[in-house]
Amino acid sequence: MASHSDTLVVFFGATAGANGGKLGSDERELILLVWQIVDLHENKVGKLHRTLVQPDSVDLSEQCKEETGLTAEELCKAEPLESVLQQFHQSVSAELKSLGRSSYTLCVDGPLLIRQVLHPEASKKNLVLPECFYTFVDLKKEFHKCCPNAGPVKDLTLLSMLDYVCIQATVEQEAGLREVKDMVLLILHVLADPYNHKFSAFETVNYKFESGACKTEAVDSETVIRARGLPWQSSDQDIARFFKGLNIAKGGVALCLNAQGRRNGEALVRFINSEHRDMALDRHKHHMGSRYIEVYKATGEEFLKIAGGTSNEVAQFLSKENQMIIRMRGLPFTATPQDVLGFLGPECPVTDGTEGLLFVKYPDGRPTGDAFVLFACEEYAQNALKKHKQILGKRYIELFRSTAAEVQQVLNRYMSTPLISTLPPPPPPMVSVPVLATPPFITTGNTRDCIRLRGLPYTAAIEDILEFMGEHTIDIKPHGVHMVLNQQGRPSGDAFIQMKSADRAFMVAQKCHKKMMKDRYVEVFQCSTEEMSFVLMGGTLNRSGLSPPPCKLPCLSPPTYAAFPAAPAMLPTEAALYQPPLLATPRTPQAPTHSPAPAFAYYSPQLYMNMNMSYTTYYPSPPVSPSTVSYFAAPPGSVAAAVAAQPTPAILPPQPGALVRMQGLPYNAGVKDILSFFQGYQLNPEDYSSLVGVSDQGRSFIQPKEWLCL
Repeated sequence: MASHSDTLVVFFGATAGANGGKLGSDERELILLVWQIVDLHENKVGKLHRTLVQPDSVDLSEQCKEETGLTAEELCKAEPLESVLQQFHQSVSAELKSLGRSSYTLCVDGPLLIRQVLHPEASKKNLVLPECFYTFVDLKKEFHKCCPNAGPVKDLTLLSMLDYVCIQATVEQEAGLREVKDMVLLILHVLADPYNHKFSAFETVNYKFESGACKTEAVDSETVIRARGLPWQSSDQDIARFFKGLNIAKGGVALCLNAQGRRNGEALVRFINSEHRDMALDRHKHHMGSRYIEVYKATGEEFLKIAGGTSNEVAQFLSKENQMIIRMRGLPFTATPQDVLGFLGPECPVTDGTEGLLFVKYPDGRPTGDAFVLFACEEYAQNALKKHKQILGKRYIELFRSTAAEVQQVLNRYMSTPLISTLPPPPPPMVSVPVLATPPFITTGNTRDCIRLRGLPYTAAIEDILEFMGEHTIDIKPHGVHMVLNQQGRPSGDAFIQMKSADRAFMVAQKCHKKMMKDRYVEVFQCSTEEMSFVLMGGTLNRSGLSPPPCKLPCLSPPTYAAFPAAPAMLPTEAALYQPPLLATPRTPQAPTHSPAPAFAYYSPQLYMNMNMSYTTYYPSPPVSPSTVSYFAAPPGSVAAAVAAQPTPAILPPQPGALVRMQGLPYNAGVKDILSFFQGYQLNPEDYSSLVGVSDQGRSFIQPKEWLCL
């Protein structure tokens, strides 16, 4: 069998949209293929072939019409891509046989035709490409090897290469034929004296994505991108298919999880080099099904933060290559490896038996109810997924596709989770603590000592805001910068900053309004703390005034600053520092021992943060997971009684520690259904309307008369 370097097939194509250096950047289909064989051993050329390809849409761009001279009528008479590729393979095979050759390698003018057009289009149309399309020679790189002074590879064109070796370009009117003839002339010239070039740098396209654990060595930031807008159910293989034609590094797809552990529609992808990364960026807003995917640059640190940090246990589990990973959720805490193997059954055998199981545990060794399972092939994984929501013991089990990066993220999150039992011990009660002048949490007020930044770049960080503020940063209160996120957890382009005084806020608004930040001008407005709190709680601030926030938890950037309205009066001193235990049953309120003292706050700042910490947000769960309840610590009975004794406003403001969040409610659930669920807890029937708020997303917030924790 002849070696690959004995025969080249010079290959050229054009699409219905952009061509040249932008080939494939607009997802347009192939409409033209031209090829010609070059026998490198004999320096002979074969017959020149030109074939039209019928696209699914014959809408041609003006650039395409001008460069190719093709019309929609001509393309309607052509064969579809699958038939044209068969004709190509048969034609080349027959011609090779007549030359006494048995193998060949494609030669293209740059990698775009193969990587950015042919492979992505074949993947979308579910076509199986012949093996010859997985190996090719880049004429530009080969020319640069024998003529290194011709300039950088990315700047080379057919005309510039011909000019460098003093060859006159072919005079040809038909598009495609001209380019192929010029490429053949160039190849024959570098094969002869004085170059005597040997074509040896063969590029390959990966047949499939190799999953596996990410190594923790430094990752080049020039090889990483962030894909955003992915379907929730997409796997690492789906993402690899979206980037078909580009070579992703082994284990180079890391699906990102949000604060609740669910996939947030983003992924970090690591390619083998910067060239493939740059081609991936050209797929910005290409489609995965009916969704367009945004593609941005990312850093190696971001990738390692998601996919790195593998423990020895995880590394050993993921050391088995090319395995399908399934995540199991909701396992009984007493479940053993034998129980899981029995649940899966003989139709989906686990790789290496119990060695293919990885149970997720808390730092103290307690089971979490999650486990990851390895399967040797897609068939076994599909059989396992059919057992979704089947019963093991007395619990139904959820099964989801997973990835190596998700295994690492989940294990890392659980092992770094602060346990409820490890909270700092309560300080001695009955200690008077005055209100801090600059508390690290937000208190409401009408003083206009805050500013609002609107129109920030989505990539802006706190450091960028401080640089934007310049000399005025010295007037910012401690912990006074608050980034506003939208409901998807992404930057909204807004931020609030607490200044030391209203005069300082006015001065900043005057000097920084419409100042530039990263090619965007930023609007700066003076506002009050009350207006800031409304927005941070989910409300809107517009020309018509304040729109109250919806009934859901505030969406804040970390560190989380709770944005609750201030209380109408202050509570007793023991409430300031005393942290009660978590309650499993309701407790009768105690009568207040003394009247509220106006000189003290509800809670100390640190305790305020702890009481508003949702421990469930640390624990990852897959998409479409069952309902989750956020847990809050409860204040002492004396505090509850003091609150109950105060007059109730028209709309009861939420108090720290007094809210219970319900998620996963039936959409037809009413107030009576919620109150019957909490039967046994003291609720005042006259205050139903103010105690319960039901949102339109299956969630509810309830504020009982009695302080409790479920």
